[in-house]
Amino acid sequence: MNTERLRSPLADLSAADVSVWLDDLSRELLAGGALEALITSRHVVGVTTNPTIFASALSKGDRYDEQLRALAQAGTELDNAVCAITTTVVRAGCEVLRPVHDRTDGVDGKVSIEIDPRLARDTDATVYQAHALWNEVGQPNLMVRIPATVEGLPAITAAIARGISVNVTLIFALDRYRQVVNAFATGLEQAWRAGRDLSDIHSVASFFVSRVDTEVDRRLDAIGGEEAIALKGRAAVANARLAHQIHEGFVAGSRWQRLAADGAHPQRPLWASTGVKTRPIRTPCTSGNSSHPEP
Repeated sequence: MNTERLRSPLADLSAADVSVWLDDLSRELLAGGALEALITSRHVVGVTTNPTIFASALSKGDRYDEQLRALAQAGTELDNAVCAITTTVVRAGCEVLRPVHDRTDGVDGKVSIEIDPRLARDTDATVYQAHALWNEVGQPNLMVRIPATVEGLPAITAAIARGISVNVTLIFALDRYRQVVNAFATGLEQAWRAGRDLSDIHSVASFFVSRVDTEVDRRLDAIGGEEAIALKGRAAVANARLAHQIHEGFVAGSRWQRLAADGAHPQRPLWASTGVKTRPIRTPCTSGNSSHPEP
């Protein structure tokens, strides 16, 4: 038997100490043990979701109908109804991932829920909702997704300082990633001064990959010429490598070493948007197609 054919890329990633996250969560996935099966057979150790994913789930099947009818009969306002539905599903997801969380001392087994995107430019409202979602779900393996907007940076610090685990999302540029790292570290420092246990606080920085190529490739097409075309499909991975260098440089520095000595966990890079968004570039030295699983 050819064992090479049986090897799973996700198994290889897991063996290399890479945490595999699923960018999906719904009642359909929770029903019948489908999520548990992905944990055991596909090495999934984390789940993230967003309003678009929930909107898609609500449009399919009838698993939300009973709760929707109850909320409608109670006269629940739309925003509150959305919050009730999403937090219920995320709480259930947290319960499924809880054994992974406990087995890894909280490093894995996380489930993310996103702040209302309409609050991306409102620091105070983002902090308020982060705290509300954290309390409503009430699970230690929850992460609240906060966008890396200018207004989101102080919200990241404030949430971390309150002991809320944060998934920082929508990071594209290296300079903004440096600001995210600083916001995370500042939040931990504030949490330490407030007497919080830093070992209970976790964070990931979701650095978007293929969407960078989508934009850069569009600009390369506008430039035209052989040299520009030869660079297509390369910017995203190069950007991610430089981001990882920033991460490694920070965890090797004295500021992080002080926090680590007090029990802090590093903010791990999360490679988001890893699916190929454009057609592959075919050249004489490449063949076939390649794809990467979404996290």
